[in-house]
Amino acid sequence: MNILVTGANGQLGREMRLVAADQSTNHYIFTDVVESDGVATTLLDMTDAQAVNHMVDAENIQVIVNCAAYTNVDKAESDEERARQLNATAPRILAEAMKRVGGLLIHISTDYVFGGDPYNVPCREEQQGKPTGVYGATKLEGEQNIQATGCNHVILRTAWLYSEYGKNFVKTMLQLTATKPQLKVVFDQCGTPTYALDLAKAIVTILEDYKMSNVECQMVNGPHLYNKSGIYHYSNEGVCSWFDFTKAIAEISGQTACDIQPCHSDEFPSPVHRPAYSVLDKTKIKQTFGLHIPYWTDSLRKCLANLL
Repeated sequence: MNILVTGANGQLGREMRLVAADQSTNHYIFTDVVESDGVATTLLDMTDAQAVNHMVDAENIQVIVNCAAYTNVDKAESDEERARQLNATAPRILAEAMKRVGGLLIHISTDYVFGGDPYNVPCREEQQGKPTGVYGATKLEGEQNIQATGCNHVILRTAWLYSEYGKNFVKTMLQLTATKPQLKVVFDQCGTPTYALDLAKAIVTILEDYKMSNVECQMVNGPHLYNKSGIYHYSNEGVCSWFDFTKAIAEISGQTACDIQPCHSDEFPSPVHRPAYSVLDKTKIKQTFGLHIPYWTDSLRKCLANLL
């Protein structure tokens, strides 16, 4: 298959590059709006419908994996137009392109589509999203835009993404716990960290399932309607607070001199009210694609081993 990856120089995009290297039967085109040292990048503005459709046709693209987004949660409050372009308009453009050629869009969404209601059990896919800020609202709008096109789609909501690449919570806490005598971290926001490499591997599983279904469809010579289209949740297994996450980072990395203390969210004022509980129920994706999802501390150990 010919697969186009957007946001290829971000955290998930870089992990997609790694897993793609083991897939000789698929041809990947990695795109972003800027180049990055050391990796080949095709420049593509996914908010430009003409440019997207031209590349889809020129490269005979059968699948788009959309790893790109406006992810600065606080800045989105004052930059709503740009956040909507990237999080809502661009996914519609990608979905329309895949609808036109009968392809598949795999789109990465977020736990921030929740948060407006007080939850105390893991969020399921059919649960109504009530985001509390521009970031979550535009991401939810992007999901709805994709569904409205009627294209084959797999929307993956994830949370607390980290990796060896770019800026993320794990790398920030590694630096802070190594240099600060004391650190306060919120304990009243709970979720589950997600190692981007694990998510990338899950995407590859979905790609292979789609490829097989496409082959079977061609055998009966009918239109390819992917019967597993829909919204799915993916994070690592388990539950923790940001405080617990930080304690684990420090202990696994051996940086135990820093005194890490729990605090309330209101000690760090923010323009956005973040979800207090956004643990994702992953039953659907495990049953549908036969995935085994690693526990969050096991994956954290692997990432830290690479970083250290």
